[in-house]
Amino acid sequence: MLKLWGRLNSINVQKVVLCLEELALPYERIEAGLTFGVVNTSQYRALNPNGLVPTIEDDGLVLWESNTIVRYLCAARGEAIYPSERGRRADIEKWMDWQLSVLNPPVGMLFWGLVRAPGSRRAEDVEQARGKADAAMSIIDAHLADREWISGAAMGMADFVIAPYLHRWLHLPSARPTLPRLQAYYDRVMSRRCAKIVLTLPLT
Repeated sequence: MLKLWGRLNSINVQKVVLCLEELALPYERIEAGLTFGVVNTSQYRALNPNGLVPTIEDDGLVLWESNTIVRYLCAARGEAIYPSERGRRADIEKWMDWQLSVLNPPVGMLFWGLVRAPGSRRAEDVEQARGKADAAMSIIDAHLADREWISGAAMGMADFVIAPYLHRWLHLPSARPTLPRLQAYYDRVMSRRCAKIVLTLPLT
């Protein structure tokens, strides 16, 4: 059975668990990171030299980097979730890369500055991040004008990696713009069984 190391309040672990649960893939999750420790042991560092979560081991294959893990898991399920036509697949994967380059930095700054370590970030940096996060969410809102899912007709790779960021952004103790399409999308996400398992913990 596939093994997953990572605590469920890690946003990167949430991506992988959303994917595993939506695809109904069997797995064993091992608590790791922060208060659970594990990540600094020699055994874990032999799997993941970064000492971060998540890490998976599947039939002898060890992978880290959450978006890579999501791609790997989706590829195992074939055409419906991982298009073979390179243009369609690239159109989805660009949103996965966009999550890393555009969405992650400001949402991460807000989360650390407002929730995980309040006051640990300069006020001007938090305010700048707020504007960048709002702008990024507006881009998703516009993308959803003619589709129900970021990935297209069905929940897919881009949704697994972006939905946890939307959840976090919507629950930060911070003002945010009203984006009706984005809210409707979030409601669709939260209606899925996978989201009820992953995106119901308080932000910590």
